[in-house]
Amino acid sequence: MKSEIVEAFVQMAKLKGIDRDILESVIKDSFRKMMEKKHGLEANFDVIVNMEKGNIEIFLYKTVVEEVANPSIEIDRETAVEKSGDDVEIGEEFVEEIPIEEFGRRSVLNLKQNLNQKLREIDKEVTYNFYKDQLGEILVGEVYQIKPGSILLMHNGNELLFPKEEQIAKEKYKKGDNIRVLIKKLEKKSSGPTNVIVSRADDKFLYKLFELEIPEIYDGILEIKAIARDPGERAKISVVSNDDKIDAVGACVGMKGMRIHSIVRELCNENIDVINFTADNALYIARALAPAKLQEIHIDNENKVAQIYADNDQLSLIIGKNGQNIKLASKLTGFQIDVIRENEEENEESSEDDISDEENSGITDTENNEEENSEITDTENNETPKEEN
Repeated sequence: MKSEIVEAFVQMAKLKGIDRDILESVIKDSFRKMMEKKHGLEANFDVIVNMEKGNIEIFLYKTVVEEVANPSIEIDRETAVEKSGDDVEIGEEFVEEIPIEEFGRRSVLNLKQNLNQKLREIDKEVTYNFYKDQLGEILVGEVYQIKPGSILLMHNGNELLFPKEEQIAKEKYKKGDNIRVLIKKLEKKSSGPTNVIVSRADDKFLYKLFELEIPEIYDGILEIKAIARDPGERAKISVVSNDDKIDAVGACVGMKGMRIHSIVRELCNENIDVINFTADNALYIARALAPAKLQEIHIDNENKVAQIYADNDQLSLIIGKNGQNIKLASKLTGFQIDVIRENEEENEESSEDDISDEENSGITDTENNEEENSEITDTENNETPKEEN
């Protein structure tokens, strides 16, 4: 018997990528429950589903007796002969094929609804497990719906949620665009599909781009130690080489800057400073603040605070555009960076009550609180400051 039920759910399984063995198990389980409801929990039966032919066969087994005591497992000889048309003996096993129509139209409708519900649950679990294995990886999604607060991407028939805060502000997207995104997190809901949150603004996205574009990082020859980003504007990344023969910064930049330029283009021309990592905190901070030249650095390792002494003409380079350079350097190194001007030291005691901290930048200035802006693209060719602990 060709079953429309099997045909319908085979097509759905193909569309959703559900394994056919799982679908077969779901159909069997649904028919078992229907049989137990109709013929009792003690009933002995088999449900055979042929996914290739679209057939469902149900066989009910009973023992032939003179007088029925338990109709779930027994059948009288007269009824068995009538149903089979064959002569049967007492004690023999009687096999009866149960047509689906016997369950009634309402039961079959309920069965279809239950199967739909189970398939939705399976699809939800399959989707969750697939993207759970992809967490922290990059994939390509197609823009298919743009909303005020988010964009929906399509990937393998599944929706990916691309929130505004995970987008690069300068980028513009249009329907049909294929964009690379990072699978950032999953939000499993009690009802409805799992939310797959993707990002291009996350630090891990930059990490994975370096891993994809620079084979030495993928192979473990180079190691990324820290990343600080202002998405779409500027980033700092520190790297270290596990092979003395390979220059970490040079390998990341590539010949004529080819490697780094491909990453910069992917990130809407985000400026990327690549610096060599070092365990010497003073030197590490100096490299992170390059090309500014520093006079001295006082390091408080316990409280993770660094006091920077520099000439006034270096202040704009240290701060950077909108305080960006010092913020990123602080995030990259893990130190709160306070900058003290050369002439502050002389007036420190008298001006202590007048010093105002620059918001988020760690700048203290007794003469002029106005922050100078200067956009820089730095390397690490600055003078190594003297460290005083």
